Amino acid sequence: MNSANTLGEKAVRHFRDEGYNCSQSVLLTMAEHWKCRNELIPKVATAFGGGMGRCGSVCGALTGGLMAIGIKYGTNEPSPEKRSRAYKLAEELYHRFEKQNGTVMCRELIGLDLSDAEQRKKAQEEHVFGKKCTVFVRSAVEILAALSRDAT
Repeated sequence: MNSANTLGEKAVRHFRDEGYNCSQSVLLTMAEHWKCRNELIPKVATAFGGGMGRCGSVCGALTGGLMAIGIKYGTNEPSPEKRSRAYKLAEELYHRFEKQNGTVMCRELIGLDLSDAEQRKKAQEEHVFGKKCTVFVRSAVEILAALSRDAT
């Protein structure tokens, strides 16, 4: 099993076994891998689960990955030049995730609207998070692992 697969499995464990949401799981896994952990990780990713607060928008696994790119390749300076690497990696993550999964939208990925209590209940009853969301968490982390390998 290669490093990307190992990281993917670690992210799935954070999600499935430890109870972190999709966004937190991806960010936490990559922050640990890159040794960038601090008190804001995974806290800062909390509201991005379920496509941004369960609104079904951009997948939380993808937004967690984008935050991970920011902590590894971002800048604290207001410099367009210094942002360019992070933008390039973010664009690549976005497009690879979309190609691999067919869309970046949570509602389309899981086929349910998590902002609706009945559909959220249905997602739990049908084990959507374990069956589908683990695929997206793993996908985001494996793409990030490949991108970071290529970026160094």
